[in-house]
Amino acid sequence: MKVALLQMSISKEKQKNIDTAISFLRQAKEKNADIAILPEMFCCPYAAKNFPIYAEQEGEMVWQALSKTAKECNMYLVGGSMPEKEKQAIYNTCYVFNREGKQIAKHRKMHLFDIEIEGGQCFKESDTLKAGNEITVFDTEFGKMGICICYDIRFPELARLMVLDGAEIMIVPAAFNMTTGPAHWEISFRTRALDNQIYTIGVAPARNENAEYVSYGNSLVVSPWGKVLTRLEEKEAVAFCEIDLDKINKVRQELPLLKHRRKDIYIIKKNG
Repeated sequence: MKVALLQMSISKEKQKNIDTAISFLRQAKEKNADIAILPEMFCCPYAAKNFPIYAEQEGEMVWQALSKTAKECNMYLVGGSMPEKEKQAIYNTCYVFNREGKQIAKHRKMHLFDIEIEGGQCFKESDTLKAGNEITVFDTEFGKMGICICYDIRFPELARLMVLDGAEIMIVPAAFNMTTGPAHWEISFRTRALDNQIYTIGVAPARNENAEYVSYGNSLVVSPWGKVLTRLEEKEAVAFCEIDLDKINKVRQELPLLKHRRKDIYIIKKNG
């Protein structure tokens, strides 16, 4: 299975962002990618004040462009994330489409990014966004995959619940910043991969030093053994990675962590 990581630059113009995404998706098609992944807030500059302005309902312009291009390119598309409007609420939402352009999954970011680091980043998504409440795992011809968005990756319970539901790949559209990125980006993806013996994939926007929120970039793929297989730097680029899902079973047979869980002592339930 070939994965394309689309680390694109984000413009203030929504249509320009859509056009860039489509161009990158067509590049992925030329390289015969099976699944392409866009970054968090790929059509909207990452700032709380922008989310209400750029928000769309499901099925509107951005959704239609993603659905149409997934079908045109005959690939699975994880549509990064975008501000989704529903009634009076706005969510940070990822849509997933199959090769026919049909929506097969939708994840609303569950953990809102509210932080204040002394001498570093200050951000409060809850000023404009509402948190989602659903764990998202979807089926493909390759097997099950799970979706979470950026800050969600910091919560190991969520990753474990996706794995217990059969996910073998965890895909994370994200936008770590220049405070959290150098400190926590790679270790977060390697840790979730090791904990659960799965592939983890993070796709971020390219870095723009002049932006209000500066993305760390460094989109990457990590193996079930915790090895970084592919990693971009800060600039706009497309990266490709071949993923062998058979390696998951091999790692789990050699080091059977999930089998050795002490379910007689602790248990994780979806509802509590």
